[in-house]
Amino acid sequence: MRPSTPRADPDAHPAAHGRNDEQPWDLFDTDYYWAHNYRTLQDVDQRILRFIGEFFDRQPLRGGHGIDVGTGANLYPVLAMLPLCQAVTLWEWSRKNAQWLGREVAHYRPEWDPFWAELVDRPSYTAVGDPRLAVADRAHVRHGHVFHLPRHTWDAGTMFFVAESMSALPEEFERALCRFVQSLRPGAPFAAAFMEGSEGYSVPVVFDEALPPVSYQFPAVPVGVDDVARCLATVAHTVDIQRIDRGDKPLREGYTGMIVAVGTAGPPNGA
Repeated sequence: MRPSTPRADPDAHPAAHGRNDEQPWDLFDTDYYWAHNYRTLQDVDQRILRFIGEFFDRQPLRGGHGIDVGTGANLYPVLAMLPLCQAVTLWEWSRKNAQWLGREVAHYRPEWDPFWAELVDRPSYTAVGDPRLAVADRAHVRHGHVFHLPRHTWDAGTMFFVAESMSALPEEFERALCRFVQSLRPGAPFAAAFMEGSEGYSVPVVFDEALPPVSYQFPAVPVGVDDVARCLATVAHTVDIQRIDRGDKPLREGYTGMIVAVGTAGPPNGA
């Protein structure tokens, strides 16, 4: 499983290839990744937050157990689930990301405050009170692979920039997205986001502690709205998908926009 929202691109490299299990996830530079992507609230993330905040605010669920798959260096999906969940599992495969998250959720840094500000004007978010205390109390990191998620376990879920960004194989994208939704109980609300048309992304990794980090090209599957819709149609219903243009200041080259989907776990026919 791809360990975090993979959007950073410090250098240009040839496109990556290969399966998920061929990638050096445990060497991922989480601090770099956070600084490049989340130190400042981007316009695209602001738009995603407004969309998923409105969706989760409408849900009747309270006191549930949620899951965020492949959290990496991104806490805003966890913030978005706070009104619904008394506990949130951060399911993370990269050990470096998991260690980083363990420190971050204990008292997350002030750079996350603008992200919460995009949510808090809705009634269910106002009722959370202090989100920093809520995250410290409710969020728990668990080392786990997306392909090993148990079925029908959680009451709500998020998975951001994971399924398309963990492998170059379309079948692994489909398997990861379906496995995520199937890990939720039937009727559970979820939100998922994707880099549209991604050609891969570079992140520093440390192969040798005696040497400086090197930029490694992680793989991606260049998915579009139709790919996401086709996959979700088999495992979810009441799905709403929005495409978000990458804007005038893209995070990197090699992608065409972002896709965000919300919906309800369980196939349309109730099977």
